[in-house]
Amino acid sequence: MNEKNTFYRKPDCAGTQRGRRHLRRAGKPWNHKKVYRVYKLLNMNKKRRGKRRLPAREKQPLEQQVSINQKWSMDFMSDSLASGNRFRTFNVMDDCSREILCIEIATSISSLRVTRALEQIIDWRGKPLCLRVDNGPEFTSHRFELWCKDQGIAIQFIQPGKPMQNGYIERFNRSYHKEILDAYLFFNLFEVREHTQAWMMNIIC
Repeated sequence: MNEKNTFYRKPDCAGTQRGRRHLRRAGKPWNHKKVYRVYKLLNMNKKRRGKRRLPAREKQPLEQQVSINQKWSMDFMSDSLASGNRFRTFNVMDDCSREILCIEIATSISSLRVTRALEQIIDWRGKPLCLRVDNGPEFTSHRFELWCKDQGIAIQFIQPGKPMQNGYIERFNRSYHKEILDAYLFFNLFEVREHTQAWMMNIIC
């Protein structure tokens, strides 16, 4: 049993056929029935998780909006502190004015935190008619879609692997990365937020 366990110590093993080949090379000619019995005893016969299927996304033109709050673009970025710890930013932009409405910074940003950040923006800015997003798990989650439905806000998903369909926020991401995230060495999230806030104020001025 211990010998068999060493062949299946990795969670991504390919099954009984590969295990049987390993055992044969190790000089243990077990037949396929014995291999399968041990395979089941070790609880290795688990179903593989299927890949999450997304509904078909239609290509939408990147139109210039004629007034604020018609459409907001949103996206995530990631970087690391000097310690190597990763953090994320959640960026929100108005497509008409190109104004940056929010840069939320944290080690983890869930769909709940996304909706809370949007509620804070809505309190002082007003509600958008539509949100343009990619197909990340925070935006395709049931919680986010239900929140948008309750708020009467449409969601416009870009096509997978087509980031330039969200070109306004992508262009901002490049500027933010170059001028802030790549320009400084950060030791904690407070420093990231402080430099980000000062940079956003300079943009507004």
